[in-house]
Amino acid sequence: MNLDGVLFFPVTPFAPDGSLAGDVLAEHVARGMEHGPGGVFAACGTGEFPALSEAEHAAAVRVTVKAVAGRAPVFAGAGGPLGAALNQARAARDAGADGLLLLPPYLAMGPWRGFAAYVRAVAEVLPVIVYARGPVVPTPEQAVELAATSGVIGLKDGVGDIDLIRRTVLAVRRAAGPGFTFFNGLPTAELTMAAYRGAGVGLYSSAVFAFAPEIATAFLRGENAQELLTEFYEPFSRLRATVPGYAVSLVKAGVRLRGLDAGPVRPPLVDAAPEHVAELSALIERGLALVAG
Repeated sequence: MNLDGVLFFPVTPFAPDGSLAGDVLAEHVARGMEHGPGGVFAACGTGEFPALSEAEHAAAVRVTVKAVAGRAPVFAGAGGPLGAALNQARAARDAGADGLLLLPPYLAMGPWRGFAAYVRAVAEVLPVIVYARGPVVPTPEQAVELAATSGVIGLKDGVGDIDLIRRTVLAVRRAAGPGFTFFNGLPTAELTMAAYRGAGVGLYSSAVFAFAPEIATAFLRGENAQELLTEFYEPFSRLRATVPGYAVSLVKAGVRLRGLDAGPVRPPLVDAAPEHVAELSALIERGLALVAG
């Protein structure tokens, strides 16, 4: 499966009554598709995966697949208890998704062989990219085992240990060749892509693409890249770090600032404070000005 360019992680919009706003999600994805993402990841971290019921998750994936209309691969989030992960995987398969981003399970954690069995079970339903973060950080040897597992096609790194990811890429490439996908999944991945490229990882997910695809694609093309790093991405990263959960809340605020009412975030996340939304608005204006200039 060919992934390239910027990877788009849509937010999940909610209506005033708290329900999933499928029409807004469709518009959100359609706007993103105008800028040519290399893959679309529905109902994942930025899409508030932990806050969605299984029915809402399935609906969000169906809407996304329809809006993408075959123009890019679509991945759905999956994870949590094995039964829930399998239900999410089956619903995503039935909706026409191409694969899954498998988030780490929580609370019940066993040894590596238990996690490997968990991955194998889900990968029997749809191809899986494993999300490395929190309690699941594969060693290079374990990543080689994952790469040899039927249905496991990639690893998203949310850890940021460059030494580890470099050794992991080298080990997997020696054992499995170039087909296994790696990508940088740190919160503001643009800041660390120089290091990741040096480690052999050229793909990344972009939170900014969800609300300012013009900025994200300009950075990918190398247009005013240094100015965007210093005047947009670094202050945006600092702002995201001010409050736990802002990695998602500020992205949703950005979508609202760009004219699409995506609604609030769900607990336990909190919406961005007015002063932080104002700061984000100024950053978006500055980033767009750099792109235009």
